[in-house]
Amino acid sequence: MATSEYIRKNASSEKQPSRLGPQSIKSRHRVTGPAFASKLLLMLGDIAIIVFAFLFALAIKVKFFEGTGELDSIRYATAPLYLGFFGWYLLSLLLVSRRYGLYNPIPATGGARELRLTVQAILNAGLLLCGGLYMAHWDTASRAMVILLVCTTIVSLCSWRIVMRLARYRHYERGIDTRNVVILGTNYLSHALGQHIANNYRLGYQFLGYIAPSDTRNDVEVAVPEVLGGVDRLRQLTRLHFIDEVVIAHALPTEQVILLIEEARELGIDIRSISGLYGDLTANATIEYLGVYPVASLHRSQSKTFELFFKRAFDILFSVTAMIAAFPLMAVIALAVVLDSSGSIFYVSERIGKRGRVFPCFKFRTMVKDAEKRKRELAALNERDGILFKVSNDPRVTRVGRILRKYSLDELPQFFNVFRGEMSVVGPRPPIASEVEKYELEHFRRLEVMPGLTGLWQVHARQDASFAKYIELDTAYVENWSFWLDVKILMRTAHVVLRGTGT
Repeated sequence: MATSEYIRKNASSEKQPSRLGPQSIKSRHRVTGPAFASKLLLMLGDIAIIVFAFLFALAIKVKFFEGTGELDSIRYATAPLYLGFFGWYLLSLLLVSRRYGLYNPIPATGGARELRLTVQAILNAGLLLCGGLYMAHWDTASRAMVILLVCTTIVSLCSWRIVMRLARYRHYERGIDTRNVVILGTNYLSHALGQHIANNYRLGYQFLGYIAPSDTRNDVEVAVPEVLGGVDRLRQLTRLHFIDEVVIAHALPTEQVILLIEEARELGIDIRSISGLYGDLTANATIEYLGVYPVASLHRSQSKTFELFFKRAFDILFSVTAMIAAFPLMAVIALAVVLDSSGSIFYVSERIGKRGRVFPCFKFRTMVKDAEKRKRELAALNERDGILFKVSNDPRVTRVGRILRKYSLDELPQFFNVFRGEMSVVGPRPPIASEVEKYELEHFRRLEVMPGLTGLWQVHARQDASFAKYIELDTAYVENWSFWLDVKILMRTAHVVLRGTGT
């Protein structure tokens, strides 16, 4: 499920001033931006595999071609030579692979074509290696080693790419790591492209629908329910449906496309167009393929790939460490919950996570079994304004539950959610469906990041009854997020938990 099924149906009635009005047209120079961090991470993976292939080739040569005595000569006499030509080979392979588009942040090739390009890049790198050895007059270089290196690299790198692609396909099939895409246009080409994306999950996209251009006239080939709205509502639609990319399949005036690019830069979304529609804007852009359709990139957002990578690595390490360290305490809590009142040990509720995805959120049970049924009876006692619900001395909370809530111990099982990738250690708290149903347009901003165990609101305004403050702090976190901000929040959280300010 790529977007929340709880987004209100009447969202189309909401209006917000669009930025597509008349404004100065900015520079028409380069409008594409390579996602350098994504490419670098892919390159680092390839470097690890190529180093493995080199060591494997070296082991084969020593074992089957020269005997064990060769190992010492390689280690002491010709080690610089081997390392030198391997460095040249590695650099050549990375540059050729990059030239073939194998490090594009958005996969633009099918599996068979990717393997063909991989083999072609390796063979070209092998030829460059041979040319380098000839030009450097390294007559002592082993021809057998060169052949073995090329062969082991082909096997290792192709196997690596197959495994990674199959893993991506499994994620895409389950709706994980997919990109939400809309088609700008309602003509026959738009309809064909939309159906192609919707019927091929391996492309890694979740097709949301169509955006109508301002001059559709009678050129409408798509079903009306599939039209999300007009191009003038791009900002609202992006917030409501968590759009990642817009593909233009309808010829628009160049000035309007430039304004779209400027708005996409503010919204952090990508824009591509069917190849050939805007030759003046895509003169230097690489032709990519969206399935079988050639497209050119007009704008690509700069994502915080490195920071997100370290955040996820930190989440895994922190959650595993926390679960191991807290296991004895969790066992004691589980026993206390069972002895204190009847019911299950854990309370599992459906929460709305990043980009509207629904996931089961785990907590230790702190209330009586029929707590949800009794919630309506306490509605008049709600101490929070707006959407939030909170009652001091809630009669539904058990004796053990009050202690757990005071020190936030009831949330320890959520480290399992963090480990599974449904939550992060730091982020906005995941809302329940009934809260999301009441969201205004600007409130959806907080769903653009992974929900967390703790966040700015928990450490700065935990006792504040204002829903506006709640949204303000979560939005501030989304817009100013950095890894160091997470560290600061964690340090503040430790202080808040030790003070026992929970209720």
